[in-house]
Amino acid sequence: MLPKILKDYNLFGDGHNWQGQVPTVTIPELARRMIEYEGGGMDGPVEVDMGQELMTMTWTTGGLVVDGLFDSFGSPVHDAALLRFTGSYESDETGETVPVEIVARGRHKTIAMGEAQKGDKSDWEITTTLTYYKLVIDGENVIERDVPGYVFTVFGVDRLAQRRANLNL
Repeated sequence: MLPKILKDYNLFGDGHNWQGQVPTVTIPELARRMIEYEGGGMDGPVEVDMGQELMTMTWTTGGLVVDGLFDSFGSPVHDAALLRFTGSYESDETGETVPVEIVARGRHKTIAMGEAQKGDKSDWEITTTLTYYKLVIDGENVIERDVPGYVFTVFGVDRLAQRRANLNL
């Protein structure tokens, strides 16, 4: 059994289509912030889940991209930058394709314009810190995370709903 392989993708920024302009995208890592706890009468520590780590999305452009990149740079609003990744994964056994979409909102933290050289494509590397993230696979919401909204859903189950109720939010 072979895995479905990413055959192609595109990245959109603030509604602008960057088709053919983004050679690499580093998909945000899903990581929980854990602390160790060990109390009396325990044979060892356990990790206690303290929430999601800061998420970032890093991507490169194959040269100059202006539309949709600088518009939100330096904004005082935490979710001023909108990124939308669309991918097509395909099985080499059956030919079945699966669409994957990531919607992310945050701030462009760095725009590293790299080294300029005549005749070189001069890749730029952009790092965007995220306050909103949604992963949709084949039309199904898999993960949705809204940090200021205090929402974290996995396959439609809101894992913070009871906490929000406890806090009267």
